Amino acid sequence: MRLVLVGPPGAGKGTQAQFLAAHYSIPHISTGDIFRANLKAGTPLGVQAQSFMDRGELVADSVTNEMVKDRLTHDDVAHGFLLDGFPRNVAQAEVLRAILAEKKTPLHAVLEFSLANEEIVARLSSRRTCKDCFQPCVGVDKCPQCGGDVYQREDDKAEVIARRLEVYQEQTSPIISFYRTEGLLISVGALGSVEDITAHAISALSRVSE
Repeated sequence: MRLVLVGPPGAGKGTQAQFLAAHYSIPHISTGDIFRANLKAGTPLGVQAQSFMDRGELVADSVTNEMVKDRLTHDDVAHGFLLDGFPRNVAQAEVLRAILAEKKTPLHAVLEFSLANEEIVARLSSRRTCKDCFQPCVGVDKCPQCGGDVYQREDDKAEVIARRLEVYQEQTSPIISFYRTEGLLISVGALGSVEDITAHAISALSRVSE
């Protein structure tokens, strides 16, 4: 299964990515992980990425694209992959399509986790993070994992969440339209238990021919 996940902040995309990657026995590839691996290894691409980050700028698409292209040459993607955080715009989507066309391994599906904005704001603004182990915590004063104190991150405040959603819509709506036109988009509601959402996603993907 070759899969791309998209979804707004707070939709639980990261959690679902882990379950789906395990279900299909494919690697979960996030842009964050790719950046960290290249930075740690001091690769030429990592050095380029660091130069952007040192200036407080977003890493250029050209560098991100090359990192993803390199990652997709690794042996563990022979039977598929799950991309999380890439592509973030139509230009990146077109690059990914070209990379996979060259390998004759097109995407099977793009899975969108959809959730109403008001639900996202309510969910994220009630979230707290442990100061010690950084695990997300909801409705508790102490972290259930390590007993540490919890706090509200700046980006989990209602006004910041609203802006994050605006940015998501600006950046992601064109990608969703792009993949809908390509006939690859599958939408799954992200309201409910983690287990139910995973089951719905797997059921929707069962209609995709590998």
